[in-house]
Amino acid sequence: MTLQQRIDLLAELGHFLRSGGDEELDQAIEQSYLENKWFTEENTRKALTAIANEFLDKEKLEAWASQYPISTSDFPEKTVALIMAGNIPLVGFHDWLCVFVAGHRAKVKLSDKDKRLLPLLIKKMGEWSHESWAYTEFLGEGERLTGFDMVIATGSNNTARYFEQYFGKYPHIIRRNRNAVAVLSGMETPEELQALGQDIFSYFGLGCRNVSKIYVPHGYHFDTLLEALHEYREMINHDKYKNNFDYNFTLYIMNGIPHKNNGCLLLKEDTSLQARIASVHYEYYDELQDLDALLAEKRDEIQCVVGKIKVNGFTVLPFGESQKPTLNDYPDGVDVMKFLTY
Repeated sequence: MTLQQRIDLLAELGHFLRSGGDEELDQAIEQSYLENKWFTEENTRKALTAIANEFLDKEKLEAWASQYPISTSDFPEKTVALIMAGNIPLVGFHDWLCVFVAGHRAKVKLSDKDKRLLPLLIKKMGEWSHESWAYTEFLGEGERLTGFDMVIATGSNNTARYFEQYFGKYPHIIRRNRNAVAVLSGMETPEELQALGQDIFSYFGLGCRNVSKIYVPHGYHFDTLLEALHEYREMINHDKYKNNFDYNFTLYIMNGIPHKNNGCLLLKEDTSLQARIASVHYEYYDELQDLDALLAEKRDEIQCVVGKIKVNGFTVLPFGESQKPTLNDYPDGVDVMKFLTY
């Protein structure tokens, strides 16, 4: 397949998703939920819509691909091992997309938590263009990963150490835990704080682009924030989310840990960027230059920054935009297409 043929096929997939899909997609969404209760139909369709609009628009794909020296070969040139996470629906789609557009063959190890959706999308593409089958292979359960030239692996800090040992001799991108942070000034409107709720609560807070830590000035009054985030109180109706909320609340009470509670989210003062499900950490800052230093120290743990305040060394996203990555928003800031094409 030529690059243009691959882009045209991806655009057809985007049209398929924007039109609502079909019964087979509906079944895959339902099965995903039965196997992983975090993958509600609402969250899965939200992910599919974001992919269709941002990643599978023909004009956006062509403009993005034009930035790189992509091979003109009509056949896959290299095999790239993809080890995918499963924290939110189709979280590894962008990696697969990069490999496909670059003209390589993806050998995919899916997470057990997300094993239905990507194979269904690849199947649809194969039905529309049989040549595309050559570009993707899924490993079977227990099948050993062999016969690859490059590796992109996503996991926790613990699994990353294993990946480094196992794949260190290959050209590789290995990702660790990252989180998004928000910077507040105390001058935000209730509407902006409600938009921040999208950054916190989307996908139950399980994504690396979810805000898990907020920085606030000394003297910050939390009442307006807690009230605005209470608009997401329906989250507590999800069993798994409620179980985590109840567990954390009990833990804080039993251990005498100071916290703030609005009925659907717990706020705790903590320097760590990683917070438990249904909770967010906060930390005070004095001056903006102090904030710059604080975030610079945590750079390797930060996926993106949300807010209205300029932070040196970071692109600051508007409230509510952290879960809307574009084709050029590479995880960890590592340009996957450059890795694959240079």
